[in-house]
Amino acid sequence: MQLLCLNLFLLLLLQPPNFCQSKRLFGPHSTELSGRIKGGEEAEIGFAPYQVSLQRTVGSHNCGGAILNEKWIITAGHCVENFTPALVNVITGTNKWAEPGGIYYTEEIHMHCMYDQPYMHNDIALVKLTQNITFNELTQPIDLPNRPVRSGDEIVLTGWGAEEAYGGSVENLQKLTLGFVPLDECYDIFNQTSSMGVGHICTFSREGEGSCHCDSGGPLVSNGHLVGVVNWGRPCGVGFPDVQANVYYYLDWIRSKISGNDRCYY
Repeated sequence: MQLLCLNLFLLLLLQPPNFCQSKRLFGPHSTELSGRIKGGEEAEIGFAPYQVSLQRTVGSHNCGGAILNEKWIITAGHCVENFTPALVNVITGTNKWAEPGGIYYTEEIHMHCMYDQPYMHNDIALVKLTQNITFNELTQPIDLPNRPVRSGDEIVLTGWGAEEAYGGSVENLQKLTLGFVPLDECYDIFNQTSSMGVGHICTFSREGEGSCHCDSGGPLVSNGHLVGVVNWGRPCGVGFPDVQANVYYYLDWIRSKISGNDRCYY
């Protein structure tokens, strides 16, 4: 067992510096997987001050996330699954994940108590930091949602998605505006898959646009509120909606964890 743990640790250390966690895939593997946040554009400096990069070691982007307050980060469960706190470092205050504005270390990881039960559901997690984040014009928290997402809402995705499947992330933060797809419509598009439920929201604009690998755990924001966290989809921008954790659905769980209550909400 000790030898196995050592081998896994060495494998993580030997990954290329910009190797990142894959977005969870739905359906058959495609041989024509696409670029970063596909169809997006480079974000202006300070555009998303809530955006963070989760890194196994400083200088190796793994997943996205968002600042909830001075001590807590939200991300996808599959971004921190099987990771110890020592292997989750949080980079803030920058559009370039390799040039940190701030570096913070993890004290606790809280995955949803029903993660992957059933498969692809409850893919959400919270990371508690060892010290408070210093806020400035490039580093700010994002508000939790005060209502469900509605048809007609514009949703902005940000992230450092990969150039190709399982490849390294791009250097500069990208942004993309998406629309909301009602759950019943999305459910039908995916042939009523059991991998989707009320804990998800779907986003889409048009073929050629969407989230891709290395965007996992990243924030989706509408009207100044965090409404989604990147979960899964068909890679990448091939004309299907992307499926995100529905932050509004998980409000009770999020608030419970932050307040120190271990009660499971689902």
